Amino acid sequence: MSYQEKTISNHNFEECTKCTICTLYCPVMKVNPLYPGPKQAGPDGERLRLKNPWFFNYALKYCMNCKRCEVSCPSGVGVADLIQSARIKYDKSAPKLRDRMLASTDFMGKLARPVAPLVNFGTSLGITKTALDWTLGIDHRRSFPKYSGRSFESWLKKHASKQAAFPEQVAYFHGCYVNYNNPQLGKDLVKVLNALGIGVQLLDGEKCCGIAMITNGMSAQATKHAKHNVAVLGKAVDAGLKVVATSSTCAFTMRDEYRSLLGVDNSAVRDSILMATRYIYEKLENGAKLRFKPDFHLKAAYHTPCHMEKMGWGVFTERLLRMIPGLELTVLDSACCGIAGTYGFKKENYASSQAIGEELFKHIREADPEVVACDCETCKWQIEMSTGYTVMNPISILAEAIED
Repeated sequence: MSYQEKTISNHNFEECTKCTICTLYCPVMKVNPLYPGPKQAGPDGERLRLKNPWFFNYALKYCMNCKRCEVSCPSGVGVADLIQSARIKYDKSAPKLRDRMLASTDFMGKLARPVAPLVNFGTSLGITKTALDWTLGIDHRRSFPKYSGRSFESWLKKHASKQAAFPEQVAYFHGCYVNYNNPQLGKDLVKVLNALGIGVQLLDGEKCCGIAMITNGMSAQATKHAKHNVAVLGKAVDAGLKVVATSSTCAFTMRDEYRSLLGVDNSAVRDSILMATRYIYEKLENGAKLRFKPDFHLKAAYHTPCHMEKMGWGVFTERLLRMIPGLELTVLDSACCGIAGTYGFKKENYASSQAIGEELFKHIREADPEVVACDCETCKWQIEMSTGYTVMNPISILAEAIED
């Protein structure tokens, strides 16, 4: 049996007891009557696909792959993996131009960076949004993330000799967002880790984690990225380095989706991939020290992203934030923001995306924080657009709280 066949068999649909708890926790089911739900689309549908290998239900496209069904399943069935695997295997329709553009984050970032101010201005205009709505099906009500004129990689390369001088080292999977949209988050991580006596290295040619490709029907391209990244990560791990990430979706994709959806063997690197918040928290728990500003004060509300919940690592971010003197923290009730990466950008999904997020938006308004803390960049875009509250990665909050 191949590695991929072993992986798919671990989706264990036979263990589904039809209790429908996954249906209760599915955010799409609450707002979209066209979606049959995770039980029917996942384990029940898989039984039909065994009888007829070419059975395919196009309603599977409404699944956001948020994994809340898997978190809630008492039998540990890989419900969302069953759905996404069926999409990969049986949906042979070519991705639209829109889907290719949304999924090609590295390519679009490289194009936008040299003319970032023009791109940012253009995508903020109503006429541009209307044109994208009519021609590509990107909803005109959606706000676009801003691009940076300088990449994080170029900044860190200029500081490589300083970073190499630290006695302890980690490798940083920065991802497309930090490299092209928010280099400051990467700089904040470097500041915090340097304060702990740890230097930060770039990985040797990382590529996008590939999650947007997986969800937009580009699994072949995603598999190429996964194999490339596993090889790149392997070099760092062989050198004795841990790999930290500031994006919960990037970390989750590399740890779990490479194996469960793409059949890429990541067993040699999986346990070395950590969220930066977990890595830093464990350092502090083991005696490392940070010097905090005595006059730091901030009221924050923490939203745990769905993929962070799936990994079970939200507790590390929460505990790390509670270590900051002067931080007043509210942990928001578990709720999906609704954007699911590129899902909420699409015209046909926009209304459902916003309806799904309304419960979370309500919790945020009731907490009325100065900032919302969140480990996921697409959650940030959704929350900021839909509530007006500023969203900060917990690493950036920590960087603001410590002494320069």
